[in-house]
Amino acid sequence: MKRLLDKYRFLIARRFTQVSIMILYVLANIYGINFLMGNLSSSLILGTIPLSDPYAVIQMLFAGAVLSFDVLLGAFLITAFYMIIGGRAFCSWVCPVNIITDTANFLRAKLGLNLIQKKQPASRNMRYWVIAISLVISFFMGIAAFELISPISMVHRGIIFGLGFGWAAIFVIFLFDLFVLKNGWCGHICPLGGFHSLIGKFSLIRVHHDAENCTSCMKCKEVCPEDQVLHMISKTSIPVLSGECTNCARCIEVCDDDALNFSIKNLKKGEKNEVI
Repeated sequence: MKRLLDKYRFLIARRFTQVSIMILYVLANIYGINFLMGNLSSSLILGTIPLSDPYAVIQMLFAGAVLSFDVLLGAFLITAFYMIIGGRAFCSWVCPVNIITDTANFLRAKLGLNLIQKKQPASRNMRYWVIAISLVISFFMGIAAFELISPISMVHRGIIFGLGFGWAAIFVIFLFDLFVLKNGWCGHICPLGGFHSLIGKFSLIRVHHDAENCTSCMKCKEVCPEDQVLHMISKTSIPVLSGECTNCARCIEVCDDDALNFSIKNLKKGEKNEVI
């Protein structure tokens, strides 16, 4: 039992964090327990500390909206946290859609669908084009374009206020990741994930690879939702510095060689770093 818990310690921690955040939002909405109130776009901690989705805020600025100081401060706090500490952890530790896509990809592997689709039919750069297009539309239409159709918002608000169209978003993303494209939504399309990739490349918390311990089993690359970031596996001892790493720690959990672990960037003297 202890070994099993140790093997899935990060998965358990991620699910606990995701579910706990949802519960806090629900408690605020239904029972007025306002420890964390609002939604993932705009929240208040203890009715005092503002938190805002910086990607949503940028869309609103492009749309010509005049924003309050609290909204701008909330966006700054979130950006600073993920830029300095969290990296792209929002995608794997906070976003509720991650549970849906993880489930789809688990079933995809069990059903052997990964063996059928050897090559990804879409580029991971698509998410950055979606960011650019959403900002252009926001500018010309005067609306926060992605926020109107965001499956993340649909699912999250659906959980808090009643699913409604949230069920459709869950169903579509699940089927898309299961049958169409491995890690399709989070790894290729989602502009919020792309935005967090851009700010996450500066964060201090990194997965570090120790080439001396690595036996090249490649289990890490099989489970990694962004396997291109593990280009150093079996080659050299460097941290994963790509902002596209979600810090989900799946690679750490499946590594039986203790070749992958979290570390603080540049903490080791003389450490060689490489940015991709």
